[in-house]
Amino acid sequence: MTISHRLIRSAAVAAAAALVATGCAVGGENAPDDSKPTLRFAYQSFPSGDLVVKNNGWLEEALPDYNVEWTKFDSGADINTAFVAGEIDFGAIGSSPVARGLSAPLNIPYQVAFVLDVAGDNEALVARNGTGIESVADLRGKRVATAFASTAHYSLLAALNQAGLGASDVQLIDLQPQASLAAWERGDVDAVYTWLPTLDQLRASGKTLIASRELATAGKPTLDLGVVSSEVAQSKPEVVDAWRKAEARALGVIADDPAAAAKAVASEIGITEQDAANQLSQGVFLTPAELTSSEWLGTDGQPGNLAQNLHSAAQFLAEQQQIPAAPDLSVFESAIYTKGLPDVLDD
Repeated sequence: MTISHRLIRSAAVAAAAALVATGCAVGGENAPDDSKPTLRFAYQSFPSGDLVVKNNGWLEEALPDYNVEWTKFDSGADINTAFVAGEIDFGAIGSSPVARGLSAPLNIPYQVAFVLDVAGDNEALVARNGTGIESVADLRGKRVATAFASTAHYSLLAALNQAGLGASDVQLIDLQPQASLAAWERGDVDAVYTWLPTLDQLRASGKTLIASRELATAGKPTLDLGVVSSEVAQSKPEVVDAWRKAEARALGVIADDPAAAAKAVASEIGITEQDAANQLSQGVFLTPAELTSSEWLGTDGQPGNLAQNLHSAAQFLAEQQQIPAAPDLSVFESAIYTKGLPDVLDD
C-alpha cells in the first residue's frame, strides 16, 4: 500500500468514528444486554426488504443470543468508511460502492451475501423544471448533484458517457439525497441523480431524463447488496445464515403481501403506505431461486455472474478515474459469499 493509499485509509477511519458517533443507532425495544455480544447492522432509507426485516424485528427474534444494533447511514460511501474503521458487521449498500470498497486503496475485507434489489425506476436522473434541460446531452455546463461514490454517481457517469459527455463537461456537485433536495429547492442545482424516497420529491417539480433500469439494459446495471465483514462470515456463519433467511423472508413478503411490506417500509421511512407501495413497485426484487442462479450470487463454491458485474463496475470506475485500477476478477469472485446456497434459503 502506497503512502497516499495509507493516508486515504487513515482519513476514512477517522471519518468513520465521526459518522457512527453522529449516526442514528437503534437497538431493540429493550436496552442492550451487556452479557451478550453485539451485531451491528448498517441500513439506508431506500425501500427494500432490509427495512421490512428491521421493522418486524426478525433479526432480534432469530438471534436471541446477541444484541442487534441498527445504524442509519445516508450513502454507501459512508458505510464503506464505517467498515474500514471496523464499526459495523453487516450493511445494505449499492454495487458501485462495493466495487470501490473491494478495490484499492480501501480493500475492505467484506463479502457480498445477498442481493436486496436490482435498481429499476427507483434510481434516476431528474432535471429541474424551468432549466430547459430535455435530455442528458443538455447537461453540458450544467450543475448536477449526486452522492459521490454511490450507485447514483456510477449511473450518472454511465449516462453521461452514453450521451457523449464526460464528468468534466458538467459541474458535478457531491451532495447526499436530502442535501440535494434542499439545493434543488433553492435553485442551486439543475439536475440530480439520486434514489428513493428523495427521488419522488424531485420528480414532483422535475423531468426524468434516464432511470437506472434503462442503463441496466445498456450494460451498466446497479444493485443494492447485503454485505458482511469477512471476520463475521468466517467466525459466525450461523449468524450470516439467520440474516440471509430474514432477508429472503422479506423478499417473500414484498412479492406475496405487498400491503404488509408497504406498511413496514412506510413506518421506517416516514411516508404514507400508498407512497411506500408505489416506491417498492419501482424496484426489481429477486426470488430465492433467482438469487442463487448463475446470473446473481450462484451456489456454494460456484460464485455467479455478480462477480463479473462488480468487476465491470470497477473497470468503469477506473476508466472514469474514480479508483486507481480495477482488481482482478478473482478478487470479486472471492468476495461472493455462497456458503450453504441454495439450501440455506430453502429452510
